[in-house]
Amino acid sequence: MSRIGKAPIALPAKVEVTLTADQVTVKGPLGSLSHPIDKGVAVEKNGDTLVVSLKDPMAGAVFGTTRALLANMVKGVAQGFERKLTLVGVGFRAQLSGNALNLSLGFSHPVVHKLPEGIKAELPQQTEIIIKGIDKQVVGQVAADIRAYRPPEPYKGKGVRYADERVILKETKKK
Repeated sequence: MSRIGKAPIALPAKVEVTLTADQVTVKGPLGSLSHPIDKGVAVEKNGDTLVVSLKDPMAGAVFGTTRALLANMVKGVAQGFERKLTLVGVGFRAQLSGNALNLSLGFSHPVVHKLPEGIKAELPQQTEIIIKGIDKQVVGQVAADIRAYRPPEPYKGKGVRYADERVILKETKKK
């Protein structure tokens, strides 16, 4: 049995949880999220905690995953998630125009990335992008999509990288 699945989820004061037979909806100050529940897993609300339990022993693979997803939903609607990206390279910069992110990444054309619903981007500098949202999976996917336009290359380190990413540079060819 999963150790992660056994741990109860503490609910902050401003977060409300609605349980139905096959779905959990979490509402908080930043928005609301809902997720379907597997038939082999039961979710119960005990006071200010959520407890995930296993109904079917064959659903053990979904047990810890369900608890982790619910914990991410609670944290997302209460605090939100963010991912920081850094643009490294001469002339690499980003601009925000409405719901789209215009990226100059050394190509012959600008790259326009349209942000999905519920995701916001902030640009403290032209070479820094902060992606914010309440759904951890969507925030991570948007950051990965932006990084995929120009991942860091191993010789000079140019490209789009996560702020906490370390790029190991290769040595150049010797004559």
